[in-house]
Amino acid sequence: MARLSKKQKEARAKVDPNKIYTLQEASALVKEITTTKFDASVDLAIRLGVDPKKANQMVRGVVTLPHGTGKDVRVLALVTPDKEADAKEAGADHVGLDEYLQKIKDGWTDVDVIVTMPSVMGKLGPLGRVLGPRGLMPNPKTGTVTMDIKKAVSDVKGGKIDFKVDKTGIVHASIGKASFTAEKIAENADELLKTILKLKPSTSKGTYVKSVFMSSTMSPGISIDTKLA
Repeated sequence: MARLSKKQKEARAKVDPNKIYTLQEASALVKEITTTKFDASVDLAIRLGVDPKKANQMVRGVVTLPHGTGKDVRVLALVTPDKEADAKEAGADHVGLDEYLQKIKDGWTDVDVIVTMPSVMGKLGPLGRVLGPRGLMPNPKTGTVTMDIKKAVSDVKGGKIDFKVDKTGIVHASIGKASFTAEKIAENADELLKTILKLKPSTSKGTYVKSVFMSSTMSPGISIDTKLA
């Protein structure tokens, strides 16, 4: 097991493992215990009382964080020539079609989100083995397969993220940066939690939100009151 640095030990000492923090307290504390030299990401881990193996208990959705993620999201727009201008105007980092399909086929996946049109999805099917495991396959449910390419690219660039519960029943999502104010971190976290609450499956019985933890890159986790969720 790796030894903790002096700063990491100090950070752990500031987090009471027996305390359940409010969202505001956690948002202020996560800034205080972040010791990285770079601008660390702030993440939420939300354990849900669902069985992801059952299709009717799969929790998946999209949310636009009011203050964005703080990340420069690299967007590839796979579009026909008539939509290229819209994609570029909205800020897509890469725009095209056949040349990028070939690059992906050759193993290139140096983007964060792919936006495309319904008519192009047929060409993307054979690339599922490359894109699927990396979470890059466009999906109508997340707004990344649409005719309104301009809006789709703008939304992603503006802080729209998609999330889904993993096989262990946990939703992991990045909600900002340690350089954000505590208020912005709390507001982004609150927006994500409210969205997840709205997506509660009708078949989910018992406690829906079992635990919520906030952390930054390499920081200890801070337990948040699930009543706030």
